[in-house]
Amino acid sequence: MRVAGTIGDGGDPPTYEGLATFGGLPWIDDEDALAARHPDVAIMGAPFDISTTHRPGARFAPRALRALAYQPGTYHLDLGVEIFDWLDVVDAGDAHCPHGRTEASHDNIRAHVGAIAGRGIVPVILGGDHSITWPAATAVARAVGWGELGLLHFDAHADTADIVDGNLASHGTPMRRLIESGAVRGRNFVQVGLRGYWPPPDVFAWMQEQEMTWHLMHEVWERGSRAVVADAIARATDGCRALYLSVDIDVLDPGFAPGTGTPEPGGMNPADLLRAVRQIALDTPLVAMDVVEVSPPYDHAETTINSAHRVVMEALAALAHRKRSAAGGVPDLPGAAP
Repeated sequence: MRVAGTIGDGGDPPTYEGLATFGGLPWIDDEDALAARHPDVAIMGAPFDISTTHRPGARFAPRALRALAYQPGTYHLDLGVEIFDWLDVVDAGDAHCPHGRTEASHDNIRAHVGAIAGRGIVPVILGGDHSITWPAATAVARAVGWGELGLLHFDAHADTADIVDGNLASHGTPMRRLIESGAVRGRNFVQVGLRGYWPPPDVFAWMQEQEMTWHLMHEVWERGSRAVVADAIARATDGCRALYLSVDIDVLDPGFAPGTGTPEPGGMNPADLLRAVRQIALDTPLVAMDVVEVSPPYDHAETTINSAHRVVMEALAALAHRKRSAAGGVPDLPGAAP
């Protein structure tokens, strides 16, 4: 049940009133209560950013996404679905990320995600820097099957370095850690939106050895995002039981997403990213996702926050549509099908 509206208005309160939960959803951070309710999706925060290499601040993103995002409603126009009529979603609180303690923070993120994914609930993780994908996707792989999880990764950067400034758990290394551990096979690891001036050729050589696939932003520009995403889906899910979606908000051009730690000009626009996320959630066995590297201190007018918020909403809408279709339901409006 959604949070009740103000007395007499019959609707939900605006997000700037009351408790700051994602979309005004119920806050259930107790594992027993979560197990008893067993929602379809549990949104959780991973407020950790000490592995950033440039501008910090992503630790503030989970709260900002709950408190500052503009919430226009919950009816998805394109899919013709009232999201929370079909999908039970709760806010499962945050993993505890103690100051200056990477290992403890990652352990807590892994445990929190595992408590959700291990019950067959879809975790949606609000980062945090991109290092949080290492513990989060590890927990999901343990739940669905080691090496049977594909990973589709939207980012300006490959995040496949071996070590950064002596740090094996940098936000520039999580994808290498996941492949090295066997949690995700390289052949089912697909990246979209890479551009700029990093990583160097030796890192790409390692990626090629692992049979990774990457679609540079130049390819997205030449072929169009729809064709690239279709290929990415086919590759990431080939031979896998489940898919993890990781969206680094810096895949967007910094003109659309200034609030991030490592902005790289020449990126995607929000319309293409949101439609890509929707298509992935519609067409794949999506079991988990994260949205990372939103840094509110560098944002302007909640531009980045709102784009990141809508990434989550697009995935939720697609999952609601799928649940409605499985139940034999029809769009609320004629022709409102994907």
